[in-house]
Amino acid sequence: MKIIQTPTTHIEIGSLVDSSFESMLTTRYAKAKKIIIVDENTHDFCLEYLLTSFEFLREAEVMLLPVGEENKVLEVCFQVWEALTDYTIGRNDVILNLGGGVVTDMGGFIASIYKRGIDFIHIPTTLLGMVDASIGGKNGVDLGPNKNQLGVFSSPTAIFVDSSFLGTLPSSEWLNGYAEIIKHALISSRDKFMQLAAISLGDIDAINRVIEESIGVKVDIVSEDPLDTGRRKTLNFGHTVGHALEGYFLDKSIIAHGHAVAIGMLVESFISMRQGRLNSIDYTEIERFILSRYPVITIDEDSIPAIVQIMKQDKKNQQQVIYGALLSEIGTCDIDCAMDIPEIEDALHYLIGLSKH
Repeated sequence: MKIIQTPTTHIEIGSLVDSSFESMLTTRYAKAKKIIIVDENTHDFCLEYLLTSFEFLREAEVMLLPVGEENKVLEVCFQVWEALTDYTIGRNDVILNLGGGVVTDMGGFIASIYKRGIDFIHIPTTLLGMVDASIGGKNGVDLGPNKNQLGVFSSPTAIFVDSSFLGTLPSSEWLNGYAEIIKHALISSRDKFMQLAAISLGDIDAINRVIEESIGVKVDIVSEDPLDTGRRKTLNFGHTVGHALEGYFLDKSIIAHGHAVAIGMLVESFISMRQGRLNSIDYTEIERFILSRYPVITIDEDSIPAIVQIMKQDKKNQQQVIYGALLSEIGTCDIDCAMDIPEIEDALHYLIGLSKH
């Protein structure tokens, strides 16, 4: 069992049954009502394991969220808040978020707003949730095509990362989370990035080691900069373009968050190279690696203005200038980098060219 203690959150990586989960809920939350938030997938594939493994949860109330990023909206939160009120949930009760990034983002937001905040615990069940979404205390929902426009900083009491849940996932969900692992390597360590190239997604032992290392990267960054004013901005690498692609395709066809971020990293690496930050050898290495694992997202020239328009709403922007995190080399990331619209458009045109090869 790997234990990480941050100033705000207790994190355990290992079997949930062997963790302090039961002890925490039967002591600290012995008198608390327990609410388990799931989506349709974790209701079907993960909830039974939780309820049968921990008898004290048999009386917990289960709240079911509709699955999918398109349902990560305020309207769904209102329904949950009304249900919490009907169940007379109070400030001394606790919410358990069992699911991937959408569940932990929404569940944390719901808990943080309700009655000015009640305790919550994350039990991530996807690779994306384990290495990224559940870590760091960012909670929120989308506003139209704009990702996480409504949100708060509020940390869970604890996070329990049990990789056995990954056995319930299709391969597409592995790739969804793997993009964030790639990002953590690209912004932190050339050695970590090179090691990823030698790892097969089917190598469970290697993936478990990578999960632990990736969590460590994010925890170190977030602990140094919990409110996203400095180094934590490096975690946005790939997300300025990635979130815009995700938002653009939201009502057209579903593009997984990780897929969009992977292509976002490719595009932002191209911009990094064009700005003279990143050398062409490093760029080529990044492009080759990402395209070996993710298909190019197909866009057309007519879609570029709409994608740029979504980027103009990004939370990192200042004085109507689009800002992001860009690489200066593999393993080193610069923050607060201005990206002008012509170079963004040029990079998206390059992406179109890749899709035709």
